[in-house]
Amino acid sequence: MAEPVPQDAESAAGAGVIAFIGLGKMGMPMASCLIGGGHGVVGFDVSQAPRQKLAAAGGTAVATPAEAVTGARTVILMLPDSRTVEAVVDDIGDSLAAGTTVIDMSSSEPTSTRRLADLLAARDIRFIDAPVSGGVIRAVDGSLTIMVGAPEEEFERLLPVLSLMGTPQRAGEVGAGHAAKAINNLLSATHLLITAEGIEAGRRFGLDPALLIDIVNTSSGRSGSTETKYPKFVLPETFDSGFGLRLLVKDMRIAASLAREVGSSTELTDAAIEQWAAAAEELQADADHTEIARWMSARHG
Repeated sequence: MAEPVPQDAESAAGAGVIAFIGLGKMGMPMASCLIGGGHGVVGFDVSQAPRQKLAAAGGTAVATPAEAVTGARTVILMLPDSRTVEAVVDDIGDSLAAGTTVIDMSSSEPTSTRRLADLLAARDIRFIDAPVSGGVIRAVDGSLTIMVGAPEEEFERLLPVLSLMGTPQRAGEVGAGHAAKAINNLLSATHLLITAEGIEAGRRFGLDPALLIDIVNTSSGRSGSTETKYPKFVLPETFDSGFGLRLLVKDMRIAASLAREVGSSTELTDAAIEQWAAAAEELQADADHTEIARWMSARHG
């Protein structure tokens, strides 16, 4: 049964009703951007609290994924991994009408994405990938980078919807968005790991970490880790970027698997994954990925 909402989804639709499955830290603000853009959003999450937030934001919360997609021509998935995406697609399959487009905005495995696309294409259902980068802050203000794997005409058709959540960039055909996202997160993780090592070395030498970050940020060593993650989450010791450490390790492993499939080198990748995997084993299950800096300091303290 749908939970009470301030307004009827159909009357609020404007540009159409969108089903949104996965209303977590990223999904909920993304769904809110769609509502703000004039779309009716019918959403599902396994937890009740996000469903209540969606209702409060003007969407319609329902009790099952199948109920969410019934009647929707556009379905967005924002889920933890490919295994969950595959399970949800299997669950909603019979409720998807021919002509529906399913957009997987999760960080999924490119090979799984292509398998699902082929499976659904036989029923005239389009499945494309559009993972995002930018974290919770940029999800809230609708400025995410969106890496899209889709045919050119499908990308153009979906631009008005995707643009409400950020800046869409077509990476290539189906699967290309997930490949780009995995590689991006591999780079981001490796930047943060070496930043943690370098700043810790400077601290032990006697350098002020904040001053060292300022110096690096006007020099050739700067990166997203030094410009954003250290000033906002590491130096204040809040470690609350909103992206889990274990999810990042998962994405790094997707990139490593992709590299091996195409015969590319993974030496540095494997070394970075080893360090991140060790941190994932030792830190709490819900650790934010920026806690790698605290782990690095404590491990070698």
